[in-house]
Amino acid sequence: VQLQASGGGLVQAGGSLGLSCTASGFALERYCIGWFRQAPGKEREALACTDSSGSSTYYANFVEGRFTISRDNTKNTVYLQMNNLKPEDTDVYYCAARPRWDTYRTMSAIDAYDYWGLGTLVTVSS
Repeated sequence: VQLQASGGGLVQAGGSLGLSCTASGFALERYCIGWFRQAPGKEREALACTDSSGSSTYYANFVEGRFTISRDNTKNTVYLQMNNLKPEDTDVYYCAARPRWDTYRTMSAIDAYDYWGLGTLVTVSS
């Protein structure tokens, strides 16, 4: 069972970037997926999450309107489209999976997830 976040890179402030979360060893369509990010020395924070079908989503207040989570279960992939990026969005971004949809509080909790992928670095220059 392995998750992998990809698509990170360097982008200028105001620009856009799309991240992908792919899975190997299991069907992603059976899992709810959360996107998180973490800066050095800081706690990992929740950004957005989606249920297994993609019909329900939650967003952190500070990304709502700029970030969009979506999924294509036929491709075993969950996406995070990030627009109007700011220098403070510079972080390592991670995706995580858990089998059951729950409240926003639970879905935002790091210890609520069973599987974590390797992160991808997003750097936003000013």
